[in-house]
Amino acid sequence: MSTDDAGVPRDPGLPETVEIYDTTLRDGAQLEGISLTVDDKLRIADELDELGVHFIEGGWPGANPKDIEFFERAGRELRMERSTLVAFGSTRRPRGKVDDDPTLRNLLDAGTSAVCIVGKSSDFQVTEALRTSLEEGEAMVADSVRFLADAGVRVLFDAEHFFDGWFENPEFSLRVLEAAAEQGAETLVLCDTNGGTLPHQVEAVVREITNHFRDDVKVAVHLHDDTGCGVANALAGVRGGATQVQGTINGYGERTGNCNLTTIIPNLTLKMGVRTLPEGRLSRLTAASHRIAEIVNISPNPQAPYVGSSAFAHKAGLHVSAIARRKEAYEHVEPELVGNGTRFVVSEMAGKATLDLKAKEIGIDLDPPTVARVIDELKRLEHDGYHFEAADGSLELLLRRAAGWEQDFFELESFRVIVSEAEEVRHHTEAIVKLIVHGERILRIGEGNGPVNALDAAVRAAVGDRYPQLERIHLTDFKVRVLDTSHGTGAITRVLIDSTNGSETWSTIGVSENIIEASWRALEDSLVFGLLHTDG
Repeated sequence: MSTDDAGVPRDPGLPETVEIYDTTLRDGAQLEGISLTVDDKLRIADELDELGVHFIEGGWPGANPKDIEFFERAGRELRMERSTLVAFGSTRRPRGKVDDDPTLRNLLDAGTSAVCIVGKSSDFQVTEALRTSLEEGEAMVADSVRFLADAGVRVLFDAEHFFDGWFENPEFSLRVLEAAAEQGAETLVLCDTNGGTLPHQVEAVVREITNHFRDDVKVAVHLHDDTGCGVANALAGVRGGATQVQGTINGYGERTGNCNLTTIIPNLTLKMGVRTLPEGRLSRLTAASHRIAEIVNISPNPQAPYVGSSAFAHKAGLHVSAIARRKEAYEHVEPELVGNGTRFVVSEMAGKATLDLKAKEIGIDLDPPTVARVIDELKRLEHDGYHFEAADGSLELLLRRAAGWEQDFFELESFRVIVSEAEEVRHHTEAIVKLIVHGERILRIGEGNGPVNALDAAVRAAVGDRYPQLERIHLTDFKVRVLDTSHGTGAITRVLIDSTNGSETWSTIGVSENIIEASWRALEDSLVFGLLHTDG
């Protein structure tokens, strides 16, 4: 068994390098709830080029105005340094001619150096979906590949429904692949379009195909996650001889999604010793995952392997104590390799090692008696409904106060919240705050579309001239959870607020039987933490 450049053992039967083909902009955009603008697509393409994937599938030129504009602007605005932009389309129509086929013409007009076309490789799909003969289905593939190859572009052929077709009629599926290869396709992409194939089947079939074509053409896999095996199937495909994997960032895609490149890439590189991204780019993986999640407006999965915020988070005191001595005790790879980091989550389960490490992260020292008091305080507060593992900002302030720190930005004397009942301004909220700022008593009124918005506006009106950095501090999310619902309207309420100053994000928490008071506590912590960490 050999090793790659980083010393990771590699099975000699595996390829040295696997190309990464990203289809987030097309397949990923088919996820329910995603709607990308052209600007969104251009920003994602930039992120993918920075990451260093080999191919970026931009969409289907001519299929809709958005993709038409994308390819027009991509040629002018994108400066691809590492990736190749690919236009996607289909073969010619049944009984049609390639010379006047609009889809093929749009592919060439897109101006990309590579195109990917999809064609049926299942006899059932040809006879039932296309309503044509197997001979015509094969000719559609051959004619289209030859037309595009003769035009001077690189051609990848997506063999749609390949695995299902192989199990039904392998002779026809192989004929379609041979037709594409003979007419100039550089890569044959075996697609598990319905996502129902299992890893042992993928490996066996891919091995048979790669053995058949040997080095005449590249073999790739394009897999969906309907059985929850998308990533496993991709790794099995590589074990079978595939030298390209197609997938999406964060596993976006229709139904249950496509195979997830943010898991596949580090598995191939860090576990199997197969090169994927250019040198030095793997450490950008977590940032790319989170930035693209922000662009598509879907919260990142905190438990995503490698790139999730919880991927290297440790909560149990026993684990943290061991990690304090040897990180590899509970981490399967170094988080920094994928741009992530170790995180210690503090809760009622925390031990001394957890708090010591968390305090050192912040830059404060806690003596043993103080640590013991903090642990007792944490247990009491979490019993009351606090949840500090979800509120890193409030936790830091608690630890700072335990070390003797007192915030002197402002002190609350009182607040009042009024909801207007006037018909023309129904649901409008007014907040009055009285604050003590460096010995001066200040009263201000704020208006907003809810109590938190109004309180936030009132505080900013009171102290904004003293702390101009408040302009950079913004609330990004507000969550309310009712605890112990058996008490009805008298139940305890937990409020979580997410905030940012443009470069750092944090969460704060407030708990009370009174939702307005709980909101104030979370808001106060949010503003204090922001002022503490934002240059004035």
